[in-house]
Amino acid sequence: MRTEDLERRALSLPGAIESAHFGKRDFRVGKRIFMSLPEAGRAVFKFTPDQQKMLIENEPCICAAVPGGWGEKGWTSIYFCDADEDIIDNLMETAWRNVAPKTFARTQGQPPASAP
Repeated sequence: MRTEDLERRALSLPGAIESAHFGKRDFRVGKRIFMSLPEAGRAVFKFTPDQQKMLIENEPCICAAVPGGWGEKGWTSIYFCDADEDIIDNLMETAWRNVAPKTFARTQGQPPASAP
């Protein structure tokens, strides 16, 4: 998957906009960030700590907790270049649901996901 594909998919989610945080591009709903792009080939997604734990157990080749306190809060690095596109789509939607207002989350047809 290319960075451009990831960007396009992020911006296709209801209410998603592109912005910046600490000089890095991010994607958010309102003021809440669901994904950032800190460097080539790596995105950082907002998960709950439980979602992160499950993801690291199930997909250890494409993800890692962000070091320090951010990682303890669920922020997770996703190495997307060689990852399955369906997995990335699922993870991105989960991260989006974690921050989107419930009215947006309902427009996707299901209640917010509890795990990736």
